[in-house]
Amino acid sequence: MNTPPAAEAMKRAAAARALEFVEDGMKIGLGTGSTADAFLDLLAPLVHAGLKIVGTPTSQRTADKARALGIPIEELDMLGPLDLVVDGADEADGDLNLIKGGGGALLREKIVAASGLRMLVIADETKLVDRLGAFALPVEVVPFGHGSTARRIAAVAHARGYPHMVPVLRTKDYAPYRTDNGNYIYDCPFGAIENVPLLAVTLSTIPGVVEHGLFVGMASALVLAGPSGVRVIVGPP
Repeated sequence: MNTPPAAEAMKRAAAARALEFVEDGMKIGLGTGSTADAFLDLLAPLVHAGLKIVGTPTSQRTADKARALGIPIEELDMLGPLDLVVDGADEADGDLNLIKGGGGALLREKIVAASGLRMLVIADETKLVDRLGAFALPVEVVPFGHGSTARRIAAVAHARGYPHMVPVLRTKDYAPYRTDNGNYIYDCPFGAIENVPLLAVTLSTIPGVVEHGLFVGMASALVLAGPSGVRVIVGPP
């Protein structure tokens, strides 16, 4: 499905504002998704003009695009702490908690985000919500016993007050979708999440769960584009 022109323009506007945070010599985490793609498209001409940065990608898709655009990349372990991470989000709330993973890269995105001194989230303003959960939460699980893991996720959800939550195995071409790490993803429609930090901790304790798409306390700022312009919401220092 093609992205509507207005939505595409807002993504590019958010990406353009994010460039204002980029400085010469930075080590930058490069996110995954359509808005992160817009950031790469706008970053590349600056690199060609002499901006010296090095990026580390959060997915094979991002690595391939960065190479095609001539943006220098390196493995995360070779860079150490990153100066800045620029990525998108499927949802964000006023506390800068996020749901990520719609593009299937949540594990690597979270590892890269945790390695950054600052995380800048770029999105159109429709991604800002009062309460996370309308977007089904992606949970990455190991393939072994994944059905049993899904049942444990459901049991935990029901115990936490989400009695109707049923995990759905993500598929592609009639087979389970596999992440860059070879794992599966279950999309979990919680609906409005009452306590984001509690749910994040709870999901992390389930055997078979590799990682989940709740990013709590990781974003430094949201750059949100809308019809009236771009605004920046900054989190606590």
